[in-house]
Amino acid sequence: MTLNKTDIYFENMFLCYPLLPNSCPKLHRLTVVKVAMYVLMVLMILTTVFGNLLIIISISHFKQLQSPTHLIVRSLASSDCLLGSLVMPYSMVRSVEGCWYLGDFVLHSSLDMSFCISSILHLSLISVDRYMAICDPLRYRMRVTNKTVAVCITFIWLFSILYSFFIVFSGVNKISLESFILQVYCVGSCVLFFNKQWGIICPILTFFFPGTIMSSLYMKIFYVAQKHAKIMSERVTVMAAGGLKSQSSVHRERKAAKTLAIVMGVFLFCWLPIFIATIIDSFLNFVTPASVFDALVWFGYFNSTCNPLIYGFFYSRFQKAFKILISSCIYGFIDSSTFIFE
Repeated sequence: MTLNKTDIYFENMFLCYPLLPNSCPKLHRLTVVKVAMYVLMVLMILTTVFGNLLIIISISHFKQLQSPTHLIVRSLASSDCLLGSLVMPYSMVRSVEGCWYLGDFVLHSSLDMSFCISSILHLSLISVDRYMAICDPLRYRMRVTNKTVAVCITFIWLFSILYSFFIVFSGVNKISLESFILQVYCVGSCVLFFNKQWGIICPILTFFFPGTIMSSLYMKIFYVAQKHAKIMSERVTVMAAGGLKSQSSVHRERKAAKTLAIVMGVFLFCWLPIFIATIIDSFLNFVTPASVFDALVWFGYFNSTCNPLIYGFFYSRFQKAFKILISSCIYGFIDSSTFIFE
């Protein structure tokens, strides 16, 4: 049976590279679905980039925000902002079209891994910082300084970049998978495969280990915050002003505990599925459909979108900083002296 020119034309329409014999097939989606995906992903990218830029500018501009904790937050925002500007736009085209048009994808994959790992490790470092501040406040100021935080941040960035580039450029993740990759390879694909060894090492080292630290420390902080709130609520105050102060303290403690629960819940919701899928795929011959795995990757990206929203909605200091910065963009005047803490 022979194909006429019309059949060949329509067949080539759904190839990433119609002129190449080993081209990957394009994902066939309705135009309205593609438009909806592009709109949703562009909104997510813009929120990630500009939300984290607001965090970076706020901490850099207002000296009142330049504490050790906020320096970690600024570095976290830098990771998320770089992910949103250098990785997510290209991942968007790959996800919607089902094709990779930018040549060799090793640099993209390396940067993707670097920024994602850096973001996770920064969140873990913030949990360590908060644990020391709340559970050991007397020694916190002596131990945690801007210099010690700068050393920790530098280590996180170096580890994330060196580890990610080593994995991708050395190809250790593909050892023993050469025959499988040859069978499924086509021009236009952008897939990073992990063998059984690295399918276990990577998730444990970059997610489960820091995630366990985060979970255990935040549970301890949550317990301490709830305990403080209970003690304060039961305390009998004689003076009216003292009573108001006690109620305010109870409110702050409960709000802090609620915020920690939200941070931890969003972190697990976004990152746990993709790392579980990575482990399962490495042992079950990559059974996860490509579209499902790609959706899980975007769930991970979504954590970088949520981080500035969490700080903006739940921390009054950032709310004040955001209002001043946004009003300065409108009126062209900024006065950091108006920035007063509660």
